[in-house]
Amino acid sequence: MNMHIPTLKQLKYLVELERHGHFGRAADACFVTQSTLSAGIQELENLLGCKLVERTKRRVLFTELGNDIVLRAIELLRGAEDIATMARHSTETLSGDLKLGAIPTIAPYLLPQTLPRLRKEYKDLKLYLVEDETSRLIDRLRAGTIDAALMAFPYNEPGLEWVELAEDPFLLAHPIDHPIATMDVTQRNHLLQSQALQSQLILLEEGHCLRDHALAVCHMTKLKPGQSLQASSLLTLVHMVANGLGVTLLPALSCQSSLLSGTNVTLTPLEGNSGHRKLGLAWRKSSVRKKDLKLLADQLAQTAQKQINSFLSKMLSTREDGLV
Repeated sequence: MNMHIPTLKQLKYLVELERHGHFGRAADACFVTQSTLSAGIQELENLLGCKLVERTKRRVLFTELGNDIVLRAIELLRGAEDIATMARHSTETLSGDLKLGAIPTIAPYLLPQTLPRLRKEYKDLKLYLVEDETSRLIDRLRAGTIDAALMAFPYNEPGLEWVELAEDPFLLAHPIDHPIATMDVTQRNHLLQSQALQSQLILLEEGHCLRDHALAVCHMTKLKPGQSLQASSLLTLVHMVANGLGVTLLPALSCQSSLLSGTNVTLTPLEGNSGHRKLGLAWRKSSVRKKDLKLLADQLAQTAQKQINSFLSKMLSTREDGLV
């Protein structure tokens, strides 16, 4: 029995139509005219002998079978792209297009120091960056719209492989005249796990993994409603602390930048080794670019560890000199 096989071009048309819900926008995404895309989908329907799309003047509706075929088509197109990627990178290292996602509490503090070296050493690499929260980066990884994600762990996601880049210690950020500044280690550790400090904590909004990591340092899983102020970024956190609204926990990587410049906010280290997050690069277990991604991870790890160690060493030296 002869079976008519759809072409990848026809499947691409169908996927883009479902993604955009509009023939004109789907055609633009495929770099063809609207009539070409419409004819291609009609040919696909004739080839399969079934209706995939209901055309109306106002909107595009997919049949149940059409939606099922779109899901399979996405997998097939991804597989075809993987074949091309495998062939291209079999002889080249860190070259071509690479889409990297990164969370906002890492991206602006690590990538500016890493990207210049990557551009210099790997001239054929075109690195596209996407900044987003962890959950949405995971969705993008699953969908194949990014190749890897720069995130903070622990984060439980069975479909991913990841390489640890560095341990990023948390530091207690507070106004320079806050009572914490004069406490000894025992008093500070006791305060860190007390309701008194927790009521002063300013954290990032829900959705930021840094919020969960900061709560873990205080041995908490969540705050009571209204117990804590919230901010949308680390910069906002610092300004809220500077205005005497509370204290917060900042990762050392971010403090290496000018985040605290021009404020009355100072940093106090936490004792022990429990107050940290792990920086890591994650990718799909099925990725065909593992060799490249591990090389990228090595580059990121070198920069991250150097920045964190440099900052901690400088901070320790300053404290010993009695300047903080």
